[in-house]
Amino acid sequence: MSDVIVEVRDLGKTYWRVKHRPGILGSFRNLITREYVQVEAVKQVNFQIQTGEIIGYIGPNGAGKSTTVKMLCGILVPTVGSVQSMGLVPYQDRMKYVFHIGVVMGQRTQLWWDLAVIESFNLLAKIYRVPNQQLNETLEQLDSFLQIKELLPVQVRKLSLGQRMRCDLVASMLHRPKLLFLDEPTIGLDVVAKSKIREFLKKINKEWKTTILLTTHDLADIEEVCPRILILDRGTLVYDGDLPRLFEKMGSRQEINTVLKEGQTLEQIQAKITLFPKPESRELRYEDPLHFSILYDARQIEKTELIRFLLEHFVISDLKILDPSIEEVIKRIYQRGETVSSSL
Repeated sequence: MSDVIVEVRDLGKTYWRVKHRPGILGSFRNLITREYVQVEAVKQVNFQIQTGEIIGYIGPNGAGKSTTVKMLCGILVPTVGSVQSMGLVPYQDRMKYVFHIGVVMGQRTQLWWDLAVIESFNLLAKIYRVPNQQLNETLEQLDSFLQIKELLPVQVRKLSLGQRMRCDLVASMLHRPKLLFLDEPTIGLDVVAKSKIREFLKKINKEWKTTILLTTHDLADIEEVCPRILILDRGTLVYDGDLPRLFEKMGSRQEINTVLKEGQTLEQIQAKITLFPKPESRELRYEDPLHFSILYDARQIEKTELIRFLLEHFVISDLKILDPSIEEVIKRIYQRGETVSSSL
């Protein structure tokens, strides 16, 4: 197994937020006296990241993802618990630590708005003490991944969102960091731009052995890029594992889409369906009398048993087995608010 590059133990972050009183009278009272409420943004989170992994860190808005990433970057100090990254404590050893990490925080650019892209890169190279020869070699390689050479003389403010995000990714990799933090790198981008960024992440992971922690709301990013995912819900880590295990645990609600041949009435179909055992474990949905779907609990009903029943009782024109999407599975976790074991 690869070496551990990041270790998080019992990590927590608590904020004190002003409690706003409603109405005009409440606003006046807020000017005189303030009440504060405690908000636990992150609660007792534990995980390790191995060198060379690409990890998707996902959860609904307000789950604590960005707060966690900021603690891992050294921007925020944990309230409780500890973070060790490459043998350093991020918030204590920040000056030394930043030379080993790259960060892209969504819509917040690290490029200078009024400068040409290449001038921003040169300034960042000076900050990270990257020699000119190494900078030129790195830019050549990054251009082969992201095709940014034609953008180098362009003023940053004149770039499209997709172009700027590509340049921000290059900026974060100029000093060849061992660890890359990405917070919503594909937000607002079109399909082509998203595809380029996903390919870039896979290439730098494979060719440069860059370890990547990616937070995103775009689950296509997770499916295409991340072999392992961490799911955070209301500040608590509810899943740590891979997608197949997650589907094995939470993807029990399956669907079979059936199209029948002409000559069978709705009454006949409904009568036959009632013959199937365990009616409490399945649900029937009609698009029209000859086209219906059966949603069933795979823990209660065997797929082969259901297909055999359909073939024996109906004259079928078409039959499709539909696996649950990642969106459906993760939505189910959020709705249940439960922790899913990764040791299946």
